[in-house]
Amino acid sequence: MKYLAFIFITCLLFSCHSQKQDPEMAHLASLAKNDIPLPPPEYGDWLYRHKERGQNLAAYQATKPISSATTIYLLPVGDFTASQTRAFQDASAYIAIFFQRKTVLLHPIPDSEFTSRIFEGHRQLLAPYILDSVLLSKRPANNLAMMALSAKDLYPQDDWNYVFGLGSYGKRVGVTSIYRLQEKNFLRRLVSISSHEIGHMLSLHHCIHALCVMNGTNGLYETDRAPLRLCAECQQKLFWNLKYDNQKRLQELMAYCKENGFQKDWEIFNKDNNQNE
Repeated sequence: MKYLAFIFITCLLFSCHSQKQDPEMAHLASLAKNDIPLPPPEYGDWLYRHKERGQNLAAYQATKPISSATTIYLLPVGDFTASQTRAFQDASAYIAIFFQRKTVLLHPIPDSEFTSRIFEGHRQLLAPYILDSVLLSKRPANNLAMMALSAKDLYPQDDWNYVFGLGSYGKRVGVTSIYRLQEKNFLRRLVSISSHEIGHMLSLHHCIHALCVMNGTNGLYETDRAPLRLCAECQQKLFWNLKYDNQKRLQELMAYCKENGFQKDWEIFNKDNNQNE
């Protein structure tokens, strides 16, 4: 009994010491008061159809996602207009801020030979083909994540209509389509879906804890409802992995939102900022 008591006290002291040694994690946990509650799923919502278990910090740490790689790569596949190319440049800047890692926008490659199908009169690309047969062979040695960007619609398998994007947890490759983003809120939707898919590449699962950019979405209404912000729990997971300067990241996110007219997201990020002061 004395031995067990000694172990308990030792573990307790070690736990307290660990918390003192990592005040940034404790601060991120305290941001939970700024989380926006996730409403109960209704018919048509992602969580209405997909009964997901979520992923807490301990489960994330158990995936051992830490990598010494330094750079995120964005690879356009297909043909694009000048305005779409500018949007990709803006998205690249956002991804660099969101993950606090160097982000490189590569030159486009053709998609004419990609596996595809005709769906409702337009050509859809098979997303897993892009991941496994295109991106894996093109990953640079310092690749933290590599994501293709397509102007064509995507499908993950024959019995699905479409997906906005797809990301691989283990292979750190993914793809995002702009086909269904339309003109309204185009850039915001692009950076939301892109950061979501790259989050998957860094082993973040869908968030079921609060409204969060890592929420699963079954349509643009759910994409638009979710903030660009990670909830407090997902912020802890990403910081534990990448170890960036949280205050610098937050200030840059706020500046980007202000510059691009994302007022609601600026207000949400500003709540975290006020808690820092």
